[in-house]
Amino acid sequence: MFSTLEKIKELAQKQGISLQKVAKDLGYSINYLYTLKEKTPKSDRLQQIADYFNVSTDYLLGRTNNPTIAGRGSEPDDIDEIIENAMMFDGKPLTDDDKRAIRGIIAGYMSSKEN
Repeated sequence: MFSTLEKIKELAQKQGISLQKVAKDLGYSINYLYTLKEKTPKSDRLQQIADYFNVSTDYLLGRTNNPTIAGRGSEPDDIDEIIENAMMFDGKPLTDDDKRAIRGIIAGYMSSKEN
């Protein structure tokens, strides 16, 4: 079973904030967040949490690995942003070597388009 709490923990850690701060900022008790280990939040609370982290509700529910909210500036600004947010097919982060290889492939492709 997927835990919304695990996704919240991951997002909080990426932003360098504690679960206590998340709970306080949202006006929830820390105990409420821990209940999300076993249950799915109601839609209004799910949306509040998604808005707080600027991710989609589907991402919080584990329905997608893409945190981007459709239609809300979902186009990345540059190739570095795309690469930094990219994941391997198995969901693991790319290594620095993988990122360098991807940059090289894209640079080669863009160079060939210019000729």
